[in-house]
Amino acid sequence: MHILMLLREFLIDIKKQKLRAFLTTFAILWGTFAVILLMAFGKGLSFRMQESLLNAGDRIIRIYSGQTTRKFEGLPVGRRIRLVEDDAKVLKESIPLISAVNVMYGKDVRLRNGDKISSTYMEGVYPAFEFLRRMFPAAGGRFLNEKDLVEKKRVVFLGEEIAGELFGKENPVGKTLKLDGLPFTVIGVMPKKMQTAMNNGPDTRRAIIPFSTFESIYGYRYLNELIVKPGRPEDSKIVISEVRRIMGRKYKFDPRDERALPMWDFIEQEKITNKIFLGINIFLAVIGAMTLIIAGVGVANIMYVVAKERTHEIGIKRAVGAQKRHIIFQFIFESLLIAFTGGAFGILISIVVIKAIGMIPTGDGGAAFLARPLLSTSVVVVAVTVLTSIGLLAGLFPARKAANVDPVEALRYE
Repeated sequence: MHILMLLREFLIDIKKQKLRAFLTTFAILWGTFAVILLMAFGKGLSFRMQESLLNAGDRIIRIYSGQTTRKFEGLPVGRRIRLVEDDAKVLKESIPLISAVNVMYGKDVRLRNGDKISSTYMEGVYPAFEFLRRMFPAAGGRFLNEKDLVEKKRVVFLGEEIAGELFGKENPVGKTLKLDGLPFTVIGVMPKKMQTAMNNGPDTRRAIIPFSTFESIYGYRYLNELIVKPGRPEDSKIVISEVRRIMGRKYKFDPRDERALPMWDFIEQEKITNKIFLGINIFLAVIGAMTLIIAGVGVANIMYVVAKERTHEIGIKRAVGAQKRHIIFQFIFESLLIAFTGGAFGILISIVVIKAIGMIPTGDGGAAFLARPLLSTSVVVVAVTVLTSIGLLAGLFPARKAANVDPVEALRYE
């Protein structure tokens, strides 16, 4: 019943200040809309940048052959350090923190299907490569398996772009093509994926064959790269240190010599990316919040006007025994009601706009990153927190002024 009385008094006050109340509520609405939309765009961009990085390497460390730049145990500078398949086994057995290891050969090849010819970069890998590099097959196909590796099968997994160049709209799974003149069966196709990090082109232009098949055809001895995945991302620095220590002992180089064994740490890159976008999101939130703060000034002005107009009424309440906290609660309640009314409409409009933008086709360009706002719980929580803070602050000062009115003076006020 007490709440109903507060609502009735609130509506009476708003009727006296219709235009001011409307403009203030609209300002709150617009500020909420701005906060949510800006943060949603920042969140969407951050999420897609992170996903595109993970699509190139799912929290892995890529290790390459290198060249020494420090003398070590009497050995000269400039020695080549070249990785071999056995190094993967050594690292897996020596470093318990590693959950997966993969090896890779790579070279440019020529693919032919009838009169259609295409050149691409091909890699020979273990089956675990599918998960380490997120090269998941489209429905109806598959990636390499252990049987392909053991039996040195001539099977190939293609990226969508290279598959389209060779087979057009036809489903290539189960069909045969020529790879450097040798027949290979297509076992699967990887659909398009967002990818910002790459070497030798995007994965959509990749051709993947079993590591053992590559080795038997081309006779390579040294790896193009070796991939390790820590069981926990936070162990990446320890794993890198241990890899250099173990490989340094095997190949006789200083573990502090980073160029002897260059590495690409996707985990560290992800941390840097997250920090950058956290800063961007905070900046966008501050910009949106500034609009809300200006709207909060409007709420405070209304409450000051209401306090002035109700001075006589407040005096009567104080004279009959109303305590200060009751007066303060009434004004804060009305201030919060204005803030949350405008905020609720702002949130609803934001959701509609974000859903509508999400339905617009973006293609593969920058719009795929920029035009995909993402509404998350954290975005709404921030907006509601800002609204609550503004409502409290905008109502607190007028409420304290009203509560401190001298009852005798208030009763004389006209």
